[in-house]
Amino acid sequence: MNATERGIREQFPLWNKVSQNVGRPEAGTVHVVVGCGTSVHIADSIADTLNRKGFFARAVAGNEWTRRPGDYVPTALNPRILALSRSGESTETVAAAAASRAHGLHVTAFTCAESTSLAENADTVVMAETHPEEGIVMTASASLMLLMGLRYAGISVTPSTTSTAENLLNDIEPRLAEIIAGRTHFVFLGGGALYGVAREGSLKLQEMSLSQTEAHHPLEYRHGPISLIDENSLVIFLYHPETLEEESLLATELMAKGARVIGIGGPGTISMTVKSDAETRPLVVLPALQMLGEYVARAKGLDTLAPRHLTKVVTIS
Repeated sequence: MNATERGIREQFPLWNKVSQNVGRPEAGTVHVVVGCGTSVHIADSIADTLNRKGFFARAVAGNEWTRRPGDYVPTALNPRILALSRSGESTETVAAAAASRAHGLHVTAFTCAESTSLAENADTVVMAETHPEEGIVMTASASLMLLMGLRYAGISVTPSTTSTAENLLNDIEPRLAEIIAGRTHFVFLGGGALYGVAREGSLKLQEMSLSQTEAHHPLEYRHGPISLIDENSLVIFLYHPETLEEESLLATELMAKGARVIGIGGPGTISMTVKSDAETRPLVVLPALQMLGEYVARAKGLDTLAPRHLTKVVTIS
């Protein structure tokens, strides 16, 4: 077992250590959730959850928010900023936080490191301890920042949630090696707050295993991307419990065209039961997606501790 796998397996006790005191939105506030790479995908799920709970929110990539904020939120709205960075040193996220404060906006940092540049440019800092062996690829830290964001939105994340996620990981892992065999094209589908997690699963698999991956809202997949489906395809379907029936029809179509489907929360070539509601499901499924990346990398003889062209912290001088 390498350090990546240990970090995925051993993240669950860290979830239960995250502070309950992560703040809460004020009535009528608008939010911009900022991040880069993994963090912006996690930001997408957090923003969707905030919207679901009645607080208008958008996820914006760090440099986009710094350079053209008015393209994403009218400047008159004066949004509150949630800035996500594992290290607290990602150049684009730090710049976005600094630019926001320069314009008088309140910045809350969600991070996994203390005494950082991001903390210096934030009004409020929420920190969670990540796995000590986590390397370049974000695993436990991604889950922890998503957990903080869900809790900030008012979602109850409890030790029961943690157990559900760990059980899903343990249930799916013995089936991964067989279902990925011979597959070279990977598709992640998820709706609502599951879309950001689908994007993160796609990124994780791409950077860990150098594979061709893509992510879409489920029913959008019929509108062009389905042309790539064949016997080389593996679809990871993150079922939303509110749209299970229509998403199940799509999965049937994809399997008829030669794809294998991992149905997480619904039917597929293999079907995994998810004992969680819509609001906690993005967090519950994330470790299973992380482990999928490790298994595909292992099958290709790649070391996930040294992904090609990547560094642990992206800094730009």
